Amino acid sequence: MISTAPSPSLETSLDNDDNTVRLSKRVADERPCSRREAELYIEGGFVSVDGQLVEEVGARVAPHQKVTVAEDATLLEIVPVTILLHKPAGATQPLHLLNGDTLTRSVPGQRFLKRHITGQQELLALDAKVSGLAVFTQDFRVNRKLTDEAAKIEQEIIVEVTGQIIEGGLQQLNQINGKVSWQNETRLRFAIKNAKPGLIEKLCKEVGLKVVAMKRIRIGRISMASLPSGEWRYLQNYERF
Repeated sequence: MISTAPSPSLETSLDNDDNTVRLSKRVADERPCSRREAELYIEGGFVSVDGQLVEEVGARVAPHQKVTVAEDATLLEIVPVTILLHKPAGATQPLHLLNGDTLTRSVPGQRFLKRHITGQQELLALDAKVSGLAVFTQDFRVNRKLTDEAAKIEQEIIVEVTGQIIEGGLQQLNQINGKVSWQNETRLRFAIKNAKPGLIEKLCKEVGLKVVAMKRIRIGRISMASLPSGEWRYLQNYERF
């Protein structure tokens, strides 16, 4: 996975070398380009110092350090991103799980920037004890979709239960705004809209069942699929909730 830790050589130069200059100045001099364009290259994750990606425009470098601008560097605006996380059960602050080391390897070609994590807002948040698909976004369009239409978007949740269901219990569960079916002897599948916290546990209790665990595997048209627990990926441009 992608490491974001600064290299020892860069840290040493920042702390001990009085002959350093701002990285943006070096980029502007060597490219050549304006200082603002240099800052945009750095913010875009296109600049490396001694082979280490540096995203901080205020970073300083020593004369002996090698500064490289990627061949595919662009000044195009960095668009807001949406993140899909497989949240483990018990994670109380899932935003803290988002970093370069937890970006999944299962989807190739994803370029991580530290600025992708800033300003992220969790939508349709899961209870701490519930695992599964969690959504974070910087994109106002996704925010508006999952906020304004939350009650209309179907969520698919797998529910592990114990106990003996009452006669007609499955039919009773299907009175909700959705569909409930058995996956096996101990596991129910809820495809439900407006799944407010505590609702599924309440419904199961009413038919003689106790919820042991819950995992959300789909929101609208977006499935968690094979995303490993504790890892995340970017929502792709062609994907829509």
